[in-house]
Amino acid sequence: MMPVNEMKALLAQRGRMIENFLDTCLDGRPLPPRLKESMLYSLQAGGKRLRPVLCLSTAALCGQEMQTVLPFAAAIEMIHTYSLIHDDLPAMDDDDLRRGKPSNHKAFDEATAILAGDGLLTDAFWLMCRTPVAPERLLVAMSELACAAGSAGMVGGQQWDMLYTGLPPVSLAELQNMHAMKTGALLRASCLCGALLAGAQEQDAQAMAAYGAALGAAFQIADDILDLVSDTATLGKPAGSDAAQGKNTYPSLMGLEKSREMAQARALEAQQALRAFSGQEAAFLHALADYTVRRTA
Repeated sequence: MMPVNEMKALLAQRGRMIENFLDTCLDGRPLPPRLKESMLYSLQAGGKRLRPVLCLSTAALCGQEMQTVLPFAAAIEMIHTYSLIHDDLPAMDDDDLRRGKPSNHKAFDEATAILAGDGLLTDAFWLMCRTPVAPERLLVAMSELACAAGSAGMVGGQQWDMLYTGLPPVSLAELQNMHAMKTGALLRASCLCGALLAGAQEQDAQAMAAYGAALGAAFQIADDILDLVSDTATLGKPAGSDAAQGKNTYPSLMGLEKSREMAQARALEAQQALRAFSGQEAAFLHALADYTVRRTA
């Protein structure tokens, strides 16, 4: 087992790789200055960079140089960032704070925030196309990512979340399906796409997909718990907003302790998906699954 300090150091190092790339990804393009400022405002706001790091790490586990898949990994973060901008809008979650800063629509205005999100989503696919791997690998990875980010994945999950908000408790199956789409699909795709870009064998690619799906479930349950037990300063976004908005969450449906047990079970499921792998990358992903349910923000 990799010590948690070593895992966190690698996570931070790989996060910086992503951030250094993102700092220049819009350079040299004829963007309206205010739009570019708005896009970079959210893109450079920090965060765990978990999704692109997963793409880099699973690619490395399957034998691909991380630097090669960096454009694709950064594009995943652009898609994630667009989703946060739009989620915070008054028409959606109506949150004024994100990553310890005013939400994009508060720092700029609603129209600019919408366009910034649109720009990040669309430019992500422009950036992906510049990933220097075999075209057939890139095509299948792009297809998986588009599906995960779209109406059958993250976008569809957000629609279910909005429909369920304020309603009586949904079933556990409905809650799990919603989060598998809203949160899990992009995390699963981040892992699967790393393997696909590396040209992994089908069995290895499916193991990465299984790892990402279970990690996504654990991550969402932990998020629901943190919204209940943490504070705004620690989270960098409004704590307690789930309950205030009447959202269906794991703690509201199952209680706090059973939610913690379920998060641990899903983290263990993610680790079991790695049983055929060894070495530093496998140890990193194994430790990351454990950290996902133990984090404080």
